Amino acid sequence: MTDITQALAEIKRGSDQILPEDDLIAKLKEGKPLKIKAGFDPTAPDLHLGHTVLINKLKTFQDLGHEVIFLIGDFTGLIGDPTGKNVTRKPLSKEDVLKNAETYKEQVFKILDPAKTTVAFNSTWFDQFSAADMIKLAARQTVARMLERDDFKKRYAGGQPIAIHEFLYPLVQGWDSVALKADVELGGTDQRFNLLMGRELQKEEGQRQQTVLMMPLLEGLDGVQKMSKSLNNYIGITDAPNDMFGKVMSISDELMWRYYELLSFRPLTEIAELKAKAEAGANPRDFKIDLAKELIARFHSDDDAEQAHQDFIKRFQKNALPDEIPEFTVTAGEPMPLTNLLKEAGLVASTSEANRMIKQGAVKLNGKDKIEDTKLIIELGSEDIYQVGKRKFGKIKLV
Repeated sequence: MTDITQALAEIKRGSDQILPEDDLIAKLKEGKPLKIKAGFDPTAPDLHLGHTVLINKLKTFQDLGHEVIFLIGDFTGLIGDPTGKNVTRKPLSKEDVLKNAETYKEQVFKILDPAKTTVAFNSTWFDQFSAADMIKLAARQTVARMLERDDFKKRYAGGQPIAIHEFLYPLVQGWDSVALKADVELGGTDQRFNLLMGRELQKEEGQRQQTVLMMPLLEGLDGVQKMSKSLNNYIGITDAPNDMFGKVMSISDELMWRYYELLSFRPLTEIAELKAKAEAGANPRDFKIDLAKELIARFHSDDDAEQAHQDFIKRFQKNALPDEIPEFTVTAGEPMPLTNLLKEAGLVASTSEANRMIKQGAVKLNGKDKIEDTKLIIELGSEDIYQVGKRKFGKIKLV
């Protein structure tokens, strides 16, 4: 076992809070492998980098010699986690949950060592629960206690409906910790209520209470809201290398350091040195390139990372067009404003976005000329290549 001080520093890296920290230190001092649990509901087929914040922390514990349990919530996924939601989540079908769970198993081993990872499904114990067992579990908490949860409290105050089954979710997640006899549970800061529920239920069952380690939520590409597929601000770990490279390069310089802390496997001392160089005048773009290559190498290969870098140089630093450009035919029967054309081709979400991008100098014609006229009219029969921002290209024919 690594020195306790060093181990604790690695565990605390990027974390938001450990509850209680003294409890974790005491467990580490015992020198025995701990059971480290993190649960993931397979609500979508692919993981994104926001999910890997927790998976990376599992790897930290794994590298320190502890037993890592990657828990797939195939039962809780049928309920739907209400955390952070202002409406009742639509439960998934059993078929969708199991299909998504298989992809999770494949993707998580791009980070974790499969030989040292236990993959568990919470249906293993909940399928054995009778209706009476579930009622007994529900009797462990009161409605008043459940309404202490921030999202439930807001929905109740706002007159938004709360389905009875949603109250079961924290109890079911907490019972997972009882079933696994978890020593430590990892979760995002938005999971605080659920994580602490595990401690309560373990205490009632006479078990040693788990330590809770909360990780911050990773902001998406916009740097504001948490990374989410529904917000389209995510980097998927199955994204193509070039797409992943382009997305990383699009983040702000400030957000880059956040990504380094939570996603990179580089030592914190090395990251501090890079940040000092940037503050001394080095171009942050170079550090962003290094981060993009590190992530692509992890989820694809070193060769893919290098190729994506070269493609990026060719495409953006030398203003070259990509080899494959999607083609669109817009049928109007008459000349059309460029803003409408870009919207019809799907390169922007609205004409107002097209206006904004043109004013920012972010719309190019045929890979060369910036378009500056927001009122530009495109004639019938024209067929040109338009670039919007750094990554959107389209060859548009107006007929």
